[in-house]
Amino acid sequence: MTNRFVDKLNGFSKLRSEEVAALLAATAQAKEIPIKTDLIREGDQPGPVFVMLKGWACRYKILPNGTRQVLAYLMPGDCCDLHIGLLAEMDHSIQVITPALVATIGRLEMDEIMEKHRGIAKAMYLGQLIDEGIMRAWITSMGRRSSIERVAHLMCELYLRARNIGLIDGEELELPLSQLLLADSLGMTPVHLNRVLKVLRHSGAMIISRGTLHIKDPRKLIQMAGFDENYLHRRLRVSA
Repeated sequence: MTNRFVDKLNGFSKLRSEEVAALLAATAQAKEIPIKTDLIREGDQPGPVFVMLKGWACRYKILPNGTRQVLAYLMPGDCCDLHIGLLAEMDHSIQVITPALVATIGRLEMDEIMEKHRGIAKAMYLGQLIDEGIMRAWITSMGRRSSIERVAHLMCELYLRARNIGLIDGEELELPLSQLLLADSLGMTPVHLNRVLKVLRHSGAMIISRGTLHIKDPRKLIQMAGFDENYLHRRLRVSA
């Protein structure tokens, strides 16, 4: 079975055979996690590094009025919170949004792996820097992009991230995100999001149907989003 975590890190820094073996051993005891299970909650003491081998997850916060803000999406190959153990408690929650296969790597074990294997450490730091770039793009969307630009930009981002890890077949992406979840990540109401999706559909740029994102006109969608993929730093990936 393909280990997408190993594949992702190997794409950032060509790993030696012993480094691949160390990662495979560290993620060997992965567990199946049911949909909508919190891996960790806000206020919890930080624990191990969570590694997504299959399925999607999200980071989120619940506001005092009960509303939710989704902060990030995690795809197969992503890991959570390399250095969060330095903090006293979690400042957000992480929940799987599909059935998932998740490995946990203990904090001391992760530190030891990175100290012994420079290739793994480099790849992990690159992955973290890209995650921070994605966070900055989301902040920019929430602060300055219009509703249409915001939705189009997120669709471009999710499509490219999925293509980087081999989840794409043609121009379609299986998108396991409800309109409510998307609305919570875009700072919109579901009603407003539905209106925006209709505009994008009528434009001929894209359509979301039955959990699948169909990009009909990539150039038009990129233009509508004002999308520049530089923050995903795909050029950092080494050739296989």
